[in-house]
Amino acid sequence: MAVQLFDHQIDAINRMHNGCILCGKVGSGKSRTAVAYYFSKECGGSLSPDYKEMENPKDLYIITTARKRDTMEWEAELTPFLISANKEINRYGEYMNVVIDSWNNIKKYVDVSNAFFIFDEQRVVGSGVWVKSFIKITKSNHWILLSATPGDTWMDYIPVFVANGYYRNRSEFITRHVIYNRYSKFPKVDKFFDERRLVRYRNQILVNMDFNKPTSAHYQTITTDYDRDLYKGLYSKRWNMFEDKPIANAAELCYLLRKVINSDPSRIEAILELVKSHPKVIIFYNYDYELTILKDIYYGDGFKVAEWNGHKHELIPISDKWVYLVQYTAGAEGWNCIETDTIIFYSLNYSYKIMVQSAGRIDRMNTPFNDLYYYKLKSSAPIDIAIARALAKKQNFNENHFVSL
Repeated sequence: MAVQLFDHQIDAINRMHNGCILCGKVGSGKSRTAVAYYFSKECGGSLSPDYKEMENPKDLYIITTARKRDTMEWEAELTPFLISANKEINRYGEYMNVVIDSWNNIKKYVDVSNAFFIFDEQRVVGSGVWVKSFIKITKSNHWILLSATPGDTWMDYIPVFVANGYYRNRSEFITRHVIYNRYSKFPKVDKFFDERRLVRYRNQILVNMDFNKPTSAHYQTITTDYDRDLYKGLYSKRWNMFEDKPIANAAELCYLLRKVINSDPSRIEAILELVKSHPKVIIFYNYDYELTILKDIYYGDGFKVAEWNGHKHELIPISDKWVYLVQYTAGAEGWNCIETDTIIFYSLNYSYKIMVQSAGRIDRMNTPFNDLYYYKLKSSAPIDIAIARALAKKQNFNENHFVSL
């Protein structure tokens, strides 16, 4: 028996090392590559031409998203290597433990030593509990990190730089490289010192997987309408007519402006037109009121509707016609679907990363589709235009900046 790997995965394994970030586009096969690296490089197994058992199995900890843990997607990646979190079916059950858990529980494993950790999906940004636990774990174990988008700024790399021993802590990095804006009310980086050193460190830990996907992505923006008078009244008067009170801040104003836009009946009409030609669709949305709208739609005879969000964790329906309603924050990453070629973005998310990760749910290596279709519903309202403009620049939308214009 041999484990099937693609050329770009084999190439990545040969360049990987302890403490690296395996960086590949969504759907490039990072999970399988990570397990293959652990199996062959860390534990002395062989994958080709035939399967050869690990000579030195060690405990394996996979820290991933709650959804990927609950749907047992990592179990599917481990199975070809005869590894499982279930000791009864793990070929090496008496020699090793396998733990698959979510980032929410990372603190439970800070005292583990002499094991191998796969940190799935980039969560080590900032200086919170997850980062502190991550750094403590890396001091006593070998590890790799998987990410499609490893960092937007040098600040995002601080935890991984510290874990690799380039800096003692976050404070040392800031002292050596960061100049803050002295006039800003909040910490705002003006510029970085000695970026050549930072580039060198990043190149040492980043292992890119060069992978040309066989799929073609087709994006189409569908223009929807909105109540212009209501929108202008909200923006100019700063009065929440839904609750009859003043609007408190930029976040509330933007939320209400978007509620006017996203509640327009033209969005429902657009959805109904799309499901006529795409009977299996994933619809991403942001807010609970959008979910209510989407659940109340009659999509047609035979359609089944399921949802994944903070309230419900339903699986994709088994049917010839289905609509899967996914909230961005809950379901933008950590799962995949090869049963459809279509995603509808009912409303745009503020985060460029979230939009990329959401699109990647159907863009997988094993998808049977050559063409993938993405439909973005967007009005001509200023806030929708501003969000789309920020995303086109691979940036995040800033509410405070928009309101101050």
